[in-house]
Amino acid sequence: MAINAAYRRLGIDTRRELTGHGWRAVARTLLHEELGYPPEVIEHQLAHRVPDPLGRAYNRTRFIEQRRRMMQDWADYLDKLKSEAGPAARYRAL
Repeated sequence: MAINAAYRRLGIDTRRELTGHGWRAVARTLLHEELGYPPEVIEHQLAHRVPDPLGRAYNRTRFIEQRRRMMQDWADYLDKLKSEAGPAARYRAL
């Protein structure tokens, strides 16, 4: 909600243009497709439950080490994107 409120203050329509929740989908997609992490590890990190009832009943793993590695890989990936964009691209975004 805080992200959506900030978007609205910037004049962004959070019903039709962009929502904070959309960033979850971006992260979920890139963590899986670009960095190769399995969906169950990603979902645990994003605090979403295992999709099926049987899985919830028996799946008590937390994937702590995989999640720690994944978040470092995510930070490295974002740093790489930022450095590849260069300073001119960052200033244009402002």
